[in-house]
Amino acid sequence: MATPYSRYLIGPLAWYSVLMVGGILLAYWIGTREEKRLGLPQDSMLDMVLVAVPSGIVGARLYYVLMSLDQFVANPIRAFYIWEGGIAVYGSILGGALGLWIYCHIRKRSFTALLDIAAPGLALAQAVGRWGNYFNQEAYGPAVLDPAWQFFPFAVLIRNGGTPSWHVATFFYESAWDVGVFIVLWVFRKRVRRRGDLFLWYLALYGAGRFLVEQLRQDSLYLFGLRASQWLSLAMIVAVAAVFLARFWQQASIRQRVSALLGCVLAPARLLLPATAWGTGVVLALYAATVALSVTDARVGRLARWWPLGDAAVYGALLLLGLQGLWHSPYFVYAGLSIPVYLSIPYFRTAQAGPTAQSAAQEV
Repeated sequence: MATPYSRYLIGPLAWYSVLMVGGILLAYWIGTREEKRLGLPQDSMLDMVLVAVPSGIVGARLYYVLMSLDQFVANPIRAFYIWEGGIAVYGSILGGALGLWIYCHIRKRSFTALLDIAAPGLALAQAVGRWGNYFNQEAYGPAVLDPAWQFFPFAVLIRNGGTPSWHVATFFYESAWDVGVFIVLWVFRKRVRRRGDLFLWYLALYGAGRFLVEQLRQDSLYLFGLRASQWLSLAMIVAVAAVFLARFWQQASIRQRVSALLGCVLAPARLLLPATAWGTGVVLALYAATVALSVTDARVGRLARWWPLGDAAVYGALLLLGLQGLWHSPYFVYAGLSIPVYLSIPYFRTAQAGPTAQSAAQEV
């Protein structure tokens, strides 16, 4: 398992293609189950696959080309040589969503309902598809020099110019994270408050994990000094937080509004601020304000009251141990896992629940 025996399953049939198609079929099967449960028109999932998959492929390639223009300036026609590799997951999500929106606009279907039935399967399909990176010997992390850690699944053996070397198996980390996202979405799918909420949670959960894992990759596309996928991950997290806070804002007190806002700012800020004196100072100030507002508010729930305090205690302990550097400590994983917790505080505290996913889907 440390290194694949071949990129190809049989003949010219690549493992990457097999896994991608397998992931799509798996997502389709899961989506058809949700289609029936929510009472959507028959073949809604089939129509979505026929629209979203081609537009997703175009978006995946276009995203990669735009982020790697220097590779195609001399010979622009190579932009169409998709068999040479070079696609991006975020491009497929954006392209697929755009194609689906156009389809729903023309056919008068519920865009958000279709996104909801696709969300769990999409996460699981990405978990399967990431194994294509294993067979292609790509999407790996920094070199692992300590022999004690040179084993799979912590690391993977990469053949660079014929000389094998151990690297962090980031593809496996993201695959495992995506399995976790699927499990959460599948368990949570019957409790969503509004149509489209399940897909919003997919964006937040996937974005949090992708931001962290992307920090370790060695072959990322960069934009303005940060990996392009990290910018998109942050944008998704911020967008989801904005939606949840906007709903919460209408029925919460000023104290609760500020506390929830600070928590949602604190969660991604810890991923961006450096582990320097001023960066640590800003994080501590955010913790202090959030804890002061939440603990002293008798009207908030247990999670909103005690989570910031416990989270601050964890950060303080890591700080005392000198382990607060995000990319070189246990805080790496912990910070990512805590982002959805902060987002859940305004989400579950919103009194105006709105229609359930079941009733909303029946409006189609």
